[in-house]
Amino acid sequence: MRNILTVTTAAFALCATTALAGKIDTTATVTDHYKTIIQQKPYNVEVCKDVTVHKNGSNAGEGALGGMIIGGVLGKVLGGNDKGAAAGAILGGVIGADKAGKQHGSSSTHRRCSIETRYQETQREVYSHSIVMFYHNGIQRSLRFEK
Repeated sequence: MRNILTVTTAAFALCATTALAGKIDTTATVTDHYKTIIQQKPYNVEVCKDVTVHKNGSNAGEGALGGMIIGGVLGKVLGGNDKGAAAGAILGGVIGADKAGKQHGSSSTHRRCSIETRYQETQREVYSHSIVMFYHNGIQRSLRFEK
């Protein structure tokens, strides 16, 4: 009895294996995928520039005040009275404001240097992932994996 059971089990296993072998496709393809990465390496450089610096002249308010004071004193001395001083202050204020408005100041050129960080870039290809493609029961399947 024991021999019959062993033979039956072996026959059943053989039939199952043969039936299953017809449904499995043993061809599979593996494709490796790569990606490009950019590596940045910092380095410092000294950058110098010529910069023009403008220095403004006096403003009109300062010129008017100075002109009024000088004009008032001169008007008092030359006119001998307060009316002459008032007229001299008004005239001196107008002349002083006009003169201060016409002064453009001066300019000079200076060299200014600073340290800047720049980056040197290098590209390289690195492994990303792989995909295995196979057929199971007539349906194409794919699996993504990393080595």
